[in-house]
Amino acid sequence: MAIHVEGLVAIVIFYLLILFVGIWAAWKNKNSGVEEGTDRSETIMVGGRDIGLFVGGFTMTATWVGGGYINGTAENVYLPGYGLAWAQAPFGYALSLVVGGLFFAKPMRSRGYVTMLDPFQQLYGKRMGGLLFIPALMGEIFWSAAILSALGATLSVIVDININMSVIISALIAIFYTLVGGLYSVAYTDVVQLFCIFLGLWVSVPFALSNPAVSDIGVTAVKEIYQTPWLGNIKSSDIWMWLDNFCLLMLGGIPWQVYFQRVLSASSATYAQVLSFLAAFGCLVMAVPSVLIGAVGASTAWNQTSYGPIPPMKKDESDMILPIVLQHLCPPYISFFGLGAVSAAVMSSADSSILSASSMFARNIYQLAFRQSASDREIVWVMRVTIFVFGALAMAMALLTGTVYGLWYLSSDLVYVIIFPQLISVLFVKGTNTYGSVAGYIFGLLLRIGGGEPYLKLPPFIYYPGWTREKKVHQLTKKVEYFILQRFPFKTVSMLASFVSNVAFSHLAKYLFESGTLSPKYDFLDSVISKHSQEIMDKTTLVSNDNIILSELAPVKPRLSTTLAGTFTNKEALSDGESSPDSSNNENE
Repeated sequence: MAIHVEGLVAIVIFYLLILFVGIWAAWKNKNSGVEEGTDRSETIMVGGRDIGLFVGGFTMTATWVGGGYINGTAENVYLPGYGLAWAQAPFGYALSLVVGGLFFAKPMRSRGYVTMLDPFQQLYGKRMGGLLFIPALMGEIFWSAAILSALGATLSVIVDININMSVIISALIAIFYTLVGGLYSVAYTDVVQLFCIFLGLWVSVPFALSNPAVSDIGVTAVKEIYQTPWLGNIKSSDIWMWLDNFCLLMLGGIPWQVYFQRVLSASSATYAQVLSFLAAFGCLVMAVPSVLIGAVGASTAWNQTSYGPIPPMKKDESDMILPIVLQHLCPPYISFFGLGAVSAAVMSSADSSILSASSMFARNIYQLAFRQSASDREIVWVMRVTIFVFGALAMAMALLTGTVYGLWYLSSDLVYVIIFPQLISVLFVKGTNTYGSVAGYIFGLLLRIGGGEPYLKLPPFIYYPGWTREKKVHQLTKKVEYFILQRFPFKTVSMLASFVSNVAFSHLAKYLFESGTLSPKYDFLDSVISKHSQEIMDKTTLVSNDNIILSELAPVKPRLSTTLAGTFTNKEALSDGESSPDSSNNENE
């Protein structure tokens, strides 16, 4: 029991350190942006746009290097039949950051947006922005819940404490310092957490490798000793499925508010790109110890360890291979150091997702859709309330839902299938409108949901080419489950179909209205005939008559925050090369 007490003390010290750094960051930057006239709410969301290379590089790396990342990588390397060949997260997310830096960071940062949903609401209107908020919110909340759930299980393996208690304490600490300091607290604690992850795992690796029960991982990489080689292979029948999952990670890793929160907080568009490239390198470096720990798990004679004669995979504990290796193959004081690393990884992701979800709600739903005249103080309080609510929701799901990973898999698929093609359309494709956006949303949703989700026991109603009926046997209970495996790359096909339908239906709607085939009165979304309508949120004047005089223009409300008034400086996304009604009115004067 003394060992557990030591572990508990180590975790308490680590958590207090994180809490101290979070509060210190909030205090240090409490007046940031005040001199420039930046709203407090915007400072909480994007940190006054003065995050430098050092802190920015760490915090963007921590966007993806979380509990799921380091635990999942080790698990895939360990699993027989999968191995390193199926550990796609390190390369997938690294390439995601490179692609994001090359094509998306610059236009988003240079246009001065505050959240990822801003360009959607600017071009497609507040109702479509609200629809796109749903998969974005689901992704953030389920991601937080999944990693909090992983943390509880990890802590219970090494330290003999109640899973629920560890989840609640971790969530409350993350919620508290995010409430106090917003993005600054999240960013500065990310630096500490990433350092702890790196140090904690790298200190553990030499002890695990030198354990007498562990064979040479160079030999077990290519030769079967205790299980199939951990390098793994990709069967020819699985190539399309492998590519589908890789595209999901590489392209589906871009349209997340946690990523764009860092991009938009950079001090310039060029810095935003550099941060993305630094984080890509960081993701690869941080994956190395996880790969080695997974390889150690595959190279261990478990009957020679304190774990017991039955290996983890036969106890359905493959997903816990990292904490199991830390506990049974490393000295106690080292395993607790590694445990601190795992809990750091979890908190570094949970706080980011909670802040991202509350930023999108406070700005894109509350302020821009319902209360455009809301004061800055009001927005700050809405953010604080939603940080607590979303944090509590993620915590409750982690404690109460057994299918939290399935929910996250499905919601991350929806982010890829629905939001990614819309992001391409809104940034790079001229001529799309709300009708196309709605069509793309529906097509993507139906095609993805139609493929089913085995983790949620959601049966498919679309059977794509190459589907097979697979059998899964639970090792402990010997319970047999059957599920449909879709080998066809239906996620990527759904994404492409969503993009094509957005562009096609946009042009079809434009043609039907502009040619007179459909009467202007049927333009109920105000996106073709009344393009610069009340739905376009950065217009303080909503008129379409070129001859109207200035005195007739709707007055600007006295409390239009600098956030709202100065957000959308780029009119190209709206005008498609034509002058806006506002500019033509002024010219006629």
